[in-house]
Amino acid sequence: MTARAAVILAAGQGTRMKSPVPKMLHKVGGRTLLDWVIDTVEASGCERIVVVVGNHSPGVRDLVVKRLGEQAVAVQDPPLGTAHAVLAAKEALADFDGDVLVTNGDCPLLRPADLEPLFALRAQGAALSILGFKPADALLYGRLILGADGHLIRIVEPKDATPEELAVKACNAGMYCADRAQMFAWLSRVDNKNAKQEYYITSIVGLATGEEKLVKVAFAPESAVMGCDTPMQLSQAEAIFQTRARAHHLAEGVAMLAPETVHFSWDTKIAAGAQLEQFVVFAPGVSVETGAVIRAFSHLEGAKVGQGALIGPYARLRPGADIGAEAHIGNFVEVKKVKVGEGAKANHLSYLGDGTVGAKANIGAGTIFCNYDGFDKHDTHVGEGAFIGSNSALVAPVTIGAGAMTGSGSVITKDVEPDALALERAEQVVKPGWAGRFRAAKLAKRAKK
Repeated sequence: MTARAAVILAAGQGTRMKSPVPKMLHKVGGRTLLDWVIDTVEASGCERIVVVVGNHSPGVRDLVVKRLGEQAVAVQDPPLGTAHAVLAAKEALADFDGDVLVTNGDCPLLRPADLEPLFALRAQGAALSILGFKPADALLYGRLILGADGHLIRIVEPKDATPEELAVKACNAGMYCADRAQMFAWLSRVDNKNAKQEYYITSIVGLATGEEKLVKVAFAPESAVMGCDTPMQLSQAEAIFQTRARAHHLAEGVAMLAPETVHFSWDTKIAAGAQLEQFVVFAPGVSVETGAVIRAFSHLEGAKVGQGALIGPYARLRPGADIGAEAHIGNFVEVKKVKVGEGAKANHLSYLGDGTVGAKANIGAGTIFCNYDGFDKHDTHVGEGAFIGSNSALVAPVTIGAGAMTGSGSVITKDVEPDALALERAEQVVKPGWAGRFRAAKLAKRAKK
């Protein structure tokens, strides 16, 4: 098979996003637009990937370096059009021999199956293959003018099109594939004789056909090639992603009472037999095992939920929460970086941060793991079968032994040995008749006014 490389265009300013966050770092399904496209071209078999970035977005460069290394970065400065952007990758691919795919970096819904036909057309003899689509509204897109035998004759921009050409449904998605040497040879001949004085990659179509080279078009669904230039388009891409994710999990045996209210991330893993109630949100890094129930209005991020566990309603699992089989994390309970043992329960109104809760332990309402001293985080360890009374504050670092108990309202600052009872509260004082005398005095005072 011919070797494959990809050039991802990610140097755009993204001004229409109207955000301090660079466009490529906006997210769909909890994953950046650029990460999605890198994932797709990697899965398409591209052994070399070069991402063209701009100096205006150092965060985009940082992402590329972290994922692919410094050698994967090409800089376009100043930005002079799409052909100019691809030429910025020429040096990085100077030693590459094979097909080069050019794609945009803001298409989070693009899949390897959408790109494979471009490589197939190359294998079948096309000198240049282009991805097209047929949008519901073609108003703003360049039209693909095809010959009788299906090959591409030219691309016509809307402002230059005749009424007959404007009626064409086939549009340019902006993704191209050609031999590396041929691609850069065409790009080096592109001129900027246009209103914006920019170098456009669409010009290579005319150069190829002028050489009587075969140019073929493959088509993808509109959703696959949609870019995210504005907050509206970003929200539309998110909606499509969520629809796909819900369909996937339902097909895999996950029960949902109201699928349209559940929100997934790109890496959410839920086993068949799990149940999701309404308005559950999965941020990145969550796995849920079979038989678990995630009740309404719960938010999970970076967490593991064991088999048969019950979460919520109104629970929050933060990164590092590891909930054991058959454990219960109830309403208004927050768990962060705590391993909760099998069958343990924290049913309401508690914060568990940094530490462990042993199997079968019971955490009473209002319990707080006081894990932060203003400078450092410290661990709290609750042993198996321990019983933490309601409204207890466990001041870390502290260990409650297996089977131990704490009295309600206690502030526990020292370790408690197994099977012991720890109490920390002032002795109760009762003053008979005081409340009655107090009320009588107040009423008498009011009567004199």
